[in-house]
Amino acid sequence: MAILIGLAILIILIIFVVLYVINTYNTFISLGERVTNGKAQIAAQIESRFDAVKNLIQATKQYAEYESETLENVVSQRVGVNQNSSIEQIEKENNELEQVVGRLIAISEAYPELKASDVYKTTMESVNKYEDNVRHARMIYNDVVTKFNRMIKMFPSNIVASLFKFEAREYFEETATKQDMPSWD
Repeated sequence: MAILIGLAILIILIIFVVLYVINTYNTFISLGERVTNGKAQIAAQIESRFDAVKNLIQATKQYAEYESETLENVVSQRVGVNQNSSIEQIEKENNELEQVVGRLIAISEAYPELKASDVYKTTMESVNKYEDNVRHARMIYNDVVTKFNRMIKMFPSNIVASLFKFEAREYFEETATKQDMPSWD
């Protein structure tokens, strides 16, 4: 009788461990997909922002032909990002975009009639909207990565993570240009 009770407890314990491993594995898969989706959302917002910047370049053509050609060359040489791009590739693409936007702003300062144009204003609002969307998507991405990485490090889910070779994901870090933003101080 004692052997049967011991065997029943062992079977229940094994079932519990198997169910825990399955549940934890599925949680890792779910969070991993959310991380991938988050990166895809960032890439999509950057792509949309590039499209808006292309429209700005078109608007500058009539005012500064040489500058617009230079900026078009920068935009045409970009690689493009997607959910499979590394954090480094996405950051590089976004930094190049920041430089193009900065040059477009400088051009608009030199040509007040361009800056006053409705097309320019509307398109610049779109560029800014997509930049806000990129920031928001990065925050969501980093939040999901935090949850994923926390599970990898915490006991007992770290055992499941090591069994199935789940590895910590990379965060989007604050860029040097964002760190050097001017302040009122």
